[in-house]
Amino acid sequence: MIGAGLAGMLAAAVLSDAGVDEVIVLDRDELPDRPGHRRGLPQGRHAHLLMAGGIAAMEELVPGVRKRLLAAGAHEIPLNSGMLALTSEGWLRRFKREGPVMLTCSRALVDWVVRTAVLEQTRVEIRRAAAVGLTGTAQRVTGVRTGAPGEEGDLEADLVVDASGRGTRVVSWLDALGITGIRERTVDSGLVNATRIFRTPDGAERFPLTIVHADPFARRPGRSGMVMPIEDGRWMVSCGGTRGGEPPADPEGFLRYTLDLPDPVVGRLISGAEPLTDVHLSRSTSNVRRYLEKSARWPERFVVLGDALGTFNPVYGQGMSVAAFGAQVLGRELARGGPAAPGLARRVLRGAAKPVETAWSMAVGQDVLYPGVRGGRPTAADRLVTAYTRRMMRAATGSYAAASALWDVTSMRTPPTRMFHPSAVLAALMGSPLPPSAEPPLTPGERELLRSLDRTGLPGV
Repeated sequence: MIGAGLAGMLAAAVLSDAGVDEVIVLDRDELPDRPGHRRGLPQGRHAHLLMAGGIAAMEELVPGVRKRLLAAGAHEIPLNSGMLALTSEGWLRRFKREGPVMLTCSRALVDWVVRTAVLEQTRVEIRRAAAVGLTGTAQRVTGVRTGAPGEEGDLEADLVVDASGRGTRVVSWLDALGITGIRERTVDSGLVNATRIFRTPDGAERFPLTIVHADPFARRPGRSGMVMPIEDGRWMVSCGGTRGGEPPADPEGFLRYTLDLPDPVVGRLISGAEPLTDVHLSRSTSNVRRYLEKSARWPERFVVLGDALGTFNPVYGQGMSVAAFGAQVLGRELARGGPAAPGLARRVLRGAAKPVETAWSMAVGQDVLYPGVRGGRPTAADRLVTAYTRRMMRAATGSYAAASALWDVTSMRTPPTRMFHPSAVLAALMGSPLPPSAEPPLTPGERELLRSLDRTGLPGV
């Protein structure tokens, strides 16, 4: 196993459960013994959302992980009532009816909780070592080459899984084995993420998760902001701006950026909050797809999962769930015939590529609409889907049926075809039965709390 991140540890749990005698995970980083940022995860300091579909998949792979996350301080947020969301079509209303939930916490906590649970429940071993290549042939991989240049050593393995993430070298490794012509594609909106941690103000512990979404239809750079509750009584405040609309790294500029969003609610919330960190920037946000599953040849005993197959603009909150779905595919194939079954690697690759392709299409379909995007432009099909999605989003500002369809898809509980279910189509055609809301749908108590936190002096709270 290459990589001790989320995808790697979930896959390691699957291998151990399948009866593999020895599961060794290699990682070049020194892993913290408590939740903490590590160098190999460039997006680790920014907001991550664990969607309902991903939670269910992770719970199947590592039983009890949801309870562990909640006990460690993660927050469970119902999409229907626990979130303020300003979309390109207006504020989504909050419904008292049932809807999917998501978990919010730092990415460091997710990784630490999963890693701890896997090590406690299985015989998985983690070794600090850098994977620098594969051993074997184009027909079969036999192990991993480790170490610094000139100091390589070979580690033999019956099955090798690359879950090394966004920085994988899998294409060059395959090239060294004689497997060439792997197609890659990058779509880069130029998104820059800026994140700062604040202490949650007294009385605001149950304030809704607040998101001001970027507008991909405005023909100008996308700008977004989020206030997300995380563990230890803190708010994670993340801003994102596509090329030409990037957020700054200085604290004053960061606050101004939040106040200049389509609604200043994020800035008003944090203007009176105590900052606990500096502003951290990240530019590792491009969508990258490696079409490994389409290779004419593929070696036995070599599987690729997670970000090594495809990475997505992190603003859409898909990566962790997609990693869990890929590990589920590995588990199903191992149950059919074990790690030595002929063709297992190819079947896992093709199965894991399906949720990757779905997430890729959703992310790229929006990113190509921003000015200055590199690597793609909207097709006629993209424009058709976009027009329908906008109509559905407009209906969702006041229609539970439309909002429910959107929640099911964005929470990754159902495939995007859910948007074309007859009930969803009817809701989109009928539109919202309520007029658009010009202000965030706050309760009287929440509105008073926002007023008490605001230090901006702006009118209209």
